[in-house]
Amino acid sequence: MRRSKRKTSGLQAAAVAAICILFVMTALVGLYKCFSKEPTPKSDLPQNAPETDEADSALEPGAAASSRDLNNGRKERFHTILLGGLDDENGGSDTNLLVAVDAKSGKIDVVSLPRDTLLNVSWSVKKLNNAYHHGGFTQTMSEVSRLLGIPVDHYITVDLKAFVELVDAIEGVDFEVPLDMDYDDDWQNLHIHIPQGFRHLDGKEALQVVRWRQNNDGTGYATADIGRIGTQQAFLTAAAKQMLQISNWDKIHTYAEIFQKWVGTDLELANLIWLGEQALTAGSDNITFHTLPGDGAGYYKGGSYYVLDPEATLEMVNTYFNPYKSDLTLEDMDILVP
Repeated sequence: MRRSKRKTSGLQAAAVAAICILFVMTALVGLYKCFSKEPTPKSDLPQNAPETDEADSALEPGAAASSRDLNNGRKERFHTILLGGLDDENGGSDTNLLVAVDAKSGKIDVVSLPRDTLLNVSWSVKKLNNAYHHGGFTQTMSEVSRLLGIPVDHYITVDLKAFVELVDAIEGVDFEVPLDMDYDDDWQNLHIHIPQGFRHLDGKEALQVVRWRQNNDGTGYATADIGRIGTQQAFLTAAAKQMLQISNWDKIHTYAEIFQKWVGTDLELANLIWLGEQALTAGSDNITFHTLPGDGAGYYKGGSYYVLDPEATLEMVNTYFNPYKSDLTLEDMDILVP
């Protein structure tokens, strides 16, 4: 298979939750480095296990992944983790990122999973963010695993309130706001009025910038949610540079407190510290962000969806996110094509 060597642009992917994760894990290294422990990948179950729309029978994370690792083996020290940004006040997990940590090569890849990604499920609304309402984050993990044909070893979820606290903890972030943002939603008590240009954003303003999609008059990103993902990634890049500065290491205790209050995970503290070490060692040059390739203006049975490009998705997964020694095929995935 031909694989593109071009890294995705800093304006192509990611989301708010990653800020709340990568930097807190990195901060914990300074406190507990001696307890660092690499996580253990979960065993895979047979591929194409039947999906369900009942919360009490949600698939075990990784259940839909291929069992090829039992035959050909997994790559050494390669881990997959699903990050979820939870906003329960507005309904579930709208921000999801799949992280591949390749400790052997010292690289970390993060792919943003658009909330409207079309899934091959029995539910009437077949969007990825709807999986949360059919079984919580466990169901979201299972659907991502089945969609891409790979195991999701672990999860980390972050309440978006942590975003505000973390940005404030580093005394704000300098950021180039891409467009004039003027939006009012009295129902959500959401009011965004931030002009275009280079600005120093506090936590509340930063959250407004990464949540904004369009103005009340309909103007906004030409590519809707994909444009917002780009801004989220650009902000993440700016925040990462600031968080990794030595001058911010005196805030370790503050980071740890925010972590304990707002983060949920199936990883042990020692595993999180190990992940923080990997992020710190890799540095920003070896942490690359992507977006699943597809059409944000796609339709399926009259509904609007983000429809994946199967061939391009397969190439991306095999290049950056496949934990197996052998390449996946489209038969290993479950991509619904209208």
